[in-house]
Amino acid sequence: MLKSSHKFGINNAQLRTTFNHGSAPFNLSLEQVATPHRPLINPGREIVRPAFIKPAVQDRILRHHPTIINESTPEKSTPPPQHQQQQIAAMSSSGVDGAANPALGPDTDAPAGEGLSQAQFAAGCFWSVELAYQRLPGVARTEVGYSQGHVDEPTYRGVCGGGTGHAEAVRVHYDPKECPYAVLLDVFWAKHNPTTLNRQGNDVGTQYRSGIYYYTAEQEKEARESLEEKQREWKEQIVTELLPAKKFYPAEDYHQQYLEKGGQSAKKRCSDPIRCYG
Repeated sequence: MLKSSHKFGINNAQLRTTFNHGSAPFNLSLEQVATPHRPLINPGREIVRPAFIKPAVQDRILRHHPTIINESTPEKSTPPPQHQQQQIAAMSSSGVDGAANPALGPDTDAPAGEGLSQAQFAAGCFWSVELAYQRLPGVARTEVGYSQGHVDEPTYRGVCGGGTGHAEAVRVHYDPKECPYAVLLDVFWAKHNPTTLNRQGNDVGTQYRSGIYYYTAEQEKEARESLEEKQREWKEQIVTELLPAKKFYPAEDYHQQYLEKGGQSAKKRCSDPIRCYG
């Protein structure tokens, strides 16, 4: 875990931010979310402090999940060339139709309980993304897995090899009365940098792409409106893909609730920093 930021020419005080959570201030710093192999700042880069989370959104997230908001420094990116934008679409749409290839069909799995809805998100390594949603009140179940690919029954090794077209994704089973879809979207945007193509920190590959995979027309509408609003807050082009939820393949058992198994708390509203390791 990053203990000091002196090598970047800035100190911890410069990276600290305060939000109000109830009657007490809630402090977060870059230290709490940086990891040894997924740094949030690269040496030599300009330190940019965009207000990419509006106060109203901050309040909405903090009511449900005080650990998500952080003043991370997004890596700069340039709009991807057209051929790169088309790369993932070609990978995910190649092969035969969904009737013959289940990977290309919709996710038809039922929610984990009565009154629950499902959502899928891809935001880099699925371990920490899952823990963020585990801690969110109104989320009944989470699963990490693979989605948006063209190979049936993918494995972690195959996905990491880049030949299956899948993204590392988290499937969330949530109660929309307790946790609106808009809150899931807020956590998604706050959890990662949506402007870096096929990359989050030092994790590089199409499996680490940014994506929102919707189950209903209502989810699609909210996701598109959310993306348009978020784009106005970024100078860089957002490269998040918005697509219908395809068949979701749960990852191997050892990936499920990986950080919780490693000792990190998954209690609702837990404010402990999320550390990624493995």
